[in-house]
Amino acid sequence: MNLKGCTVLVTGAGGFIGSHLVERLVREGCRVRAMLHYDSRADRGNLEHVPSEVLGEVEILRGDVTDSHFMLRAVDGCAVVFHLAALIAIPYSYQAPGAFVQTNVVGTLNVLEACRWHRTPRLVHTSTSECYGTAQYTPIDEQHPLVGQSPYSASKIAADKLVESYHLSFGVPAVVLRPFNTFGPRQSARAVIPSILAQLLAGASQLRLGDLTPVRDMNYVINTVDAFVAAAERDEAVGQVVHVGTGRGVSIGELAELAMRTVGRTVPIVTDHQRLRPPGSEVRLLLCNWSRAEKLLGWRPTVGLEEGMEHTARFVRDHLGQYRPQEYAV
Repeated sequence: MNLKGCTVLVTGAGGFIGSHLVERLVREGCRVRAMLHYDSRADRGNLEHVPSEVLGEVEILRGDVTDSHFMLRAVDGCAVVFHLAALIAIPYSYQAPGAFVQTNVVGTLNVLEACRWHRTPRLVHTSTSECYGTAQYTPIDEQHPLVGQSPYSASKIAADKLVESYHLSFGVPAVVLRPFNTFGPRQSARAVIPSILAQLLAGASQLRLGDLTPVRDMNYVINTVDAFVAAAERDEAVGQVVHVGTGRGVSIGELAELAMRTVGRTVPIVTDHQRLRPPGSEVRLLLCNWSRAEKLLGWRPTVGLEEGMEHTARFVRDHLGQYRPQEYAV
């Protein structure tokens, strides 16, 4: 499928990855509908960082994926739906698991029903490597068992399985894209890399982090966006789960050391117990096998961790106020 000239819908368009995807799709020549979660502030989220000449080409829709009637209207006339809308904060999922089921599971059901009703030619659904829990073997391929080690991951497993069922039962032409840990400009301090950078750039005398030993596969956001576009374009991906990662593992402690080298500051690290997951819920190791993405999508990562860290540090430095640095400058 050639996306140029196509009408596409991006749910979760105001999010970190969503805003980068919207920008890329406009530059690809798509007519983009950017769906934002309605609130009374008319907040456009990370779309505020999209250049005005690009954002001016975007049709903004405000609604909620949990509203089935709204989703039927939003999907109407679209050649591709990129479904990114989700609750993603793992710590919050321990406090409000029901909210995660409503948004991530029921919301995905509504997207699927709308795509089924309108016979949408392509759905690209966003999964997460958290669906695997701690790796039982590495690198993790798409046959690895799914383990719900948090309410968040359980809700995403359920959503992924709904997508699978709609493809097998009703022929919905869907791709499940499963990114490993995406990072980059516009990501909130909820995530580890911007949290580390914000503390360092705010002049904190110590770095507050949780467990330093978990290992993650960190993939720069532009790499992830490349995979979304390829998943929409390649017919070979329909009905498949496809991993997006780098195959390189790095511990949280190593990320902190790289961030300190990047910004030119070294401070001691102390344990913030509020950043620790409940016992049995911490995912110790995630490492991606991305060979299927290369085979089906012709995809490979082009921006590495060190270069991505530099890009992210520049963004955090230029937008430090939005990271509430006063919380860290102690």
